[in-house]
Amino acid sequence: MSITLAIDFETANYPRESAIALGISVIDGDKIAETRSWLFRPPGHRIYIRPDFIDIHGITPAMLKDKPWFDAAWPEMKPYFDAANMLIAHNAGFDRSVLGAVAAWYGIEMPAVSWRCTVNLSRVMWPGLLNHKLPTVCEHLGIELKHHDPASDAEACARIFVAAQHDDDFGTQDTREAAHA
Repeated sequence: MSITLAIDFETANYPRESAIALGISVIDGDKIAETRSWLFRPPGHRIYIRPDFIDIHGITPAMLKDKPWFDAAWPEMKPYFDAANMLIAHNAGFDRSVLGAVAAWYGIEMPAVSWRCTVNLSRVMWPGLLNHKLPTVCEHLGIELKHHDPASDAEACARIFVAAQHDDDFGTQDTREAAHA
C-alpha cells in the first residue's frame, strides 16, 4: 500500500532534535484514512520546554513526564513512514529538518521519500489570500483547525492537499513544481 502522509512536529526549543510531539494524517487516494499523534520526551534527562513554546503549543513538561523518548515511540510510527510514498507538511522545510534531526539524534534511518509543502502549494493555488499560514488557508477552505495541536495541524495539511487536488489548476506544471519542499 502506498500512501501520502501529512506530518506536523512540535518542539520544546529551537534545536530541531527537541521534538516532543508528532501528528500524522494518512491520505489514501483522496480520503483521510487516519489521524493520530504521539507525545514523547525531548533528548536528555531533564524535560525543559521554553515557556514561549508552551504558550504556542500548550505542551508542558508534566505532560511528557511518563512519555517515552522518540526512539522508543518510533516502532509505532515507523509503519506509517514505511508505507508513505510522499510526506507533506505545511512549511515542510521545518518538519523535514525536525524529522532529520531527531532521526539523526537517535540513529534512526529514514526511508527515502519525496516531500511536498502545502504552504508553497497554497501560494500557487490561492494567491489572493492575505497570507498562507495554516489558519488562514484553513479558514479560506472551511477546514476545522485547533492550531498547534499536532494531529489537527497534520489533518489540516492533509485536507489542504486533498482540496488542491480537486482544484482544476492542480495539474499544471507550475503547481506541481511549487509544491516541492
